[in-house]
Amino acid sequence: MSRYVGQQSVIELTFDSAIEVITPQLEKIQFTNSGGALLSRPDRLRAHRLAGHSDVSLYFDGKTVSVHGKSANGYAQFDGPASVDQLIDALSVGHGIALPGADLLRSNAYDALAADVMEAKYIGRAVIDDRECEHLAFRNFDTDWQLWVEAGERPIPRKLVITSKTINSAPQYTLRVKEWRTGVTLEPGVFSFTPPAGAQQLSPDALVQFDELPPGAPAGGNQ
Repeated sequence: MSRYVGQQSVIELTFDSAIEVITPQLEKIQFTNSGGALLSRPDRLRAHRLAGHSDVSLYFDGKTVSVHGKSANGYAQFDGPASVDQLIDALSVGHGIALPGADLLRSNAYDALAADVMEAKYIGRAVIDDRECEHLAFRNFDTDWQLWVEAGERPIPRKLVITSKTINSAPQYTLRVKEWRTGVTLEPGVFSFTPPAGAQQLSPDALVQFDELPPGAPAGGNQ
């Protein structure tokens, strides 16, 4: 899967994701998102995520990263790194916002996914959206995670589930890939961002408000 995905110069996909949090009363609450992404290696990316509390788009044109929160009527910009791989690190570590399942899109996803694996096993065949998949399970120190990869000549990721073992009630993060296309013809300016009229420019530190969880959500979620 890692080799196949890394060899694709242009990828377009849509997804559904769900993130669980645990309330102080030990009630498990799930928040859901839908979205999509368009990737052109090595340094172009456009992504969109829609939830009940937010409507967020990201643009990376090879030089500048722009994140627009439609619901907040605001946007933030900062100088981009040299590649999409480095941008994934910058968003999750330096700016408090992550792309769902972004590690699966890296040019070498295997390095990131397998770095802390303590145990791995093959579960067997499964079916997701009428597509036969290979079901794999992995264990890290603080997480268990499962991956479903489409069987056959197009080994793409179809589903990812991450379980946090160090948080009470073991909340999960789930990503399900709905559509996946390669070799897409790119329209001019597809990765460029023009601020909407009236939108307020925010500090990059404000990007945390564009996270998958709504403001005031219970602490203890699976990130």
